[in-house]
Amino acid sequence: MTITEIKELTPKELAAKTKELRQEIFHYRLQQQAGQLEKSHLVRVARRQIARLQTILTQKTTQK
Repeated sequence: MTITEIKELTPKELAAKTKELRQEIFHYRLQQQAGQLEKSHLVRVARRQIARLQTILTQKTTQK
């Protein structure tokens, strides 16, 4: 998801996407502990995506 796509989302959609990514990280960490996670970089990618979503969400809420 690119920044322009993120900026088009509503605050509710941003919050939902953040929640979804947090669940994804949880599942990645479970897989990592079990030794089943082959692509360990996905945790990092998801964390950065959450940061992007939170930044845009903050910008939208303070803009009003």
